[in-house]
Amino acid sequence: MARNTKKDNDRDDMFSEETSNLYTEQGITDTLKSNYMPYAMSVIVSRAIPEIDGLKPSQRKLLYTMYKMGLLGGSLTKSANVVGATMKLNPHGDQAIYETMVRMTRGNGSLLHPFVESKGNMGKHYSRDMRCAAPRYTEVKLARIARELFEEIDKDTVDFADNYDGTMKEPTLFPVTFPSVLINPGKGLAVGMSTNIASFNLREICDATCAFIDDNACDLGEYIKAPDFSTGGIAIYNKQDMDDIIETGRGSIKVRARYAYDKKNGTIDITEIPYTTSSEAVIDEIIAMVKSGKCKEITDIRDSTDKNGLKISIEVRKNTDADALMNRLFSQTTLEDSFSANFNILINGQPRVMGIRSILGEWLVFRINCIKRGLIFDISEKQDRLHLLEGLEKILLDIDKAIAIIRNTARDKDVVPNLCEGFDIDTTQAEFIAEIKLRNINKEYILSKTDEKSRLEQEIDDLSRTLASPQRINNLIKKQLQDISKKYGQDRLTGIMDQGDVVKVSHVEMIDDYKLKVFLTKESYFKKIPLVALRTSPEQKLKEDDYIVKSEEWHNKSEIVFISDRQNVYKCKLYELPESKAGLIGDYLPNLLGMEAGESIITYVVCDSYEGMLLYGFENGKISKIPFSLYETKTNRKKLINAYSDASPVIGCLFIKEDIDIIVGSNTDRVAALNSQLIPLKTTKTAQGVQVLKNKRGQVMKFMLPFDDCGFSTKGVAMSRKIPATGAGIKN
Repeated sequence: MARNTKKDNDRDDMFSEETSNLYTEQGITDTLKSNYMPYAMSVIVSRAIPEIDGLKPSQRKLLYTMYKMGLLGGSLTKSANVVGATMKLNPHGDQAIYETMVRMTRGNGSLLHPFVESKGNMGKHYSRDMRCAAPRYTEVKLARIARELFEEIDKDTVDFADNYDGTMKEPTLFPVTFPSVLINPGKGLAVGMSTNIASFNLREICDATCAFIDDNACDLGEYIKAPDFSTGGIAIYNKQDMDDIIETGRGSIKVRARYAYDKKNGTIDITEIPYTTSSEAVIDEIIAMVKSGKCKEITDIRDSTDKNGLKISIEVRKNTDADALMNRLFSQTTLEDSFSANFNILINGQPRVMGIRSILGEWLVFRINCIKRGLIFDISEKQDRLHLLEGLEKILLDIDKAIAIIRNTARDKDVVPNLCEGFDIDTTQAEFIAEIKLRNINKEYILSKTDEKSRLEQEIDDLSRTLASPQRINNLIKKQLQDISKKYGQDRLTGIMDQGDVVKVSHVEMIDDYKLKVFLTKESYFKKIPLVALRTSPEQKLKEDDYIVKSEEWHNKSEIVFISDRQNVYKCKLYELPESKAGLIGDYLPNLLGMEAGESIITYVVCDSYEGMLLYGFENGKISKIPFSLYETKTNRKKLINAYSDASPVIGCLFIKEDIDIIVGSNTDRVAALNSQLIPLKTTKTAQGVQVLKNKRGQVMKFMLPFDDCGFSTKGVAMSRKIPATGAGIKN
């Protein structure tokens, strides 16, 4: 046994030694740092978050490819050509490249100022189902405004880097001449962070930037009232929300749809929707409301979008208040939606959430640097040209000497060195002179070069002054912005509505109001049935031996007050109670209202206002008349206790708006008729009332009914002039 144990242990040791070589223990923190962090940083820096020029890397690669293809102002080319060429810079696949391009086209409508002109079906931003055609069917070229992206890009205004395989150079940023990061919307989801940038009107941003250049602390809210989206709509202006976006880059802006009501055809046409939703989503939400019975005014809805643009047609019933209906739809659907701003932008490779003010500041720093680099490039080129002309000037002072040197030089390679030695010039100047054609050695040519030298000296001096003057650079930026505003600016697509002008829809206003009929049975079953449904099936189904004790026609927004036999009153709105059908027995009120065990409802009162009076009849022959207004409460109380006197059991309750003739009867078949005016009005709910029927030994009051509705012969029953009354026997 011991030997077997030793063999087992040896085998386990060998297995442990073998498996230990299969894996290496590593801490989770180290694994995340070495494996996950590079991926996360790649997504943040190289994919999802835009930079100060307003573009993500995929967009920049695509636009630069189109620029190099000569599509800036050229003719249209097949999208497939652009996609294929872009893969030299962007290796992520043709479908991803094409989707990126589609979103930047005018045909898609995602951007306020599209950078790509298009021909063919590019889908629509406002539709989730309208897909773009394949790239072999569509054509594209760069839009006119794209010129501002590439302004002086060949003058070393921005840095260039190798593409993914080191065979090409591509710009790391575009030297864009306006704050494009705020002109077009941008959305991206990175690892652990996201961005959601709203678009703003080009004219407003240019004016705000000019004001910011003059005074960094200026009130940008005077120039920028609200975002401007490509899908139009109406932005609801809230000063605090806009101040938050301007200063912090976070906030929320509500945008609602535009609509027009065609009263003649009974149609509401929605032509613009919020940027954050789609026409299909809106239609689905409205259909869901109609099916749930929340919007009975709508009879049909259809998507009437055509080549002229978005159009959702809603057919409504006759005499529908279109504005009130739309206010309800704004409250319950994405016809009014919020754009949650999160201005997260890469600045020098670091993600930062910034307000509009900070973004303009960073863009200004970037733009000034681009201009300075462009100025330095121009000065360098002009200085190189000036250097050549200075050498030419020395030659032209003694052109015969130059000709003699060239003519007397035996070998071609010695011409340049001999000119350098003969006129004390450098090799570059000598090469330039040696290339001058013999026909150009004339007076006109010499004078023109002399004038060019003078002009270059002035231009270099002017450029140097600009380079050294922040004010001149700022003025140059402002001039460019003003020109861009005039050239590409457009009126706002998204209107502005002050928050104070927005009609606030209460919960009650959102409830659909319609005519209905309510029923109460002896066994405390309750039905609420729309009149429309009663027209098709008026016959009521009830429990065996049950019968209807009261029914009334009202409307869904009315209030209903249930009075029980336990001095309790239960209040609710009719729309809070479930609808029923004639073919159902109804809802059991004790369960519906949460009543006490053994408690039952004796009657109900439906009302729109608490006007009128209640007559309570008791077994002891007394009747109490109290104002119905005593049950009105400021708070939304569902149950009132001590609703009437408990001195004697209640035998009935009547709701009257004015005094009427009533009839009361006892268990001894004696009845008395009187007008309720004889009963004094009490000021407290629990008042015991006055004696109406004389209380003889063994006699109790059993019913109290309106005189005209008593249901039996009242012949010989005279109206009592005073109370209490003795009553008379019932005659058959």
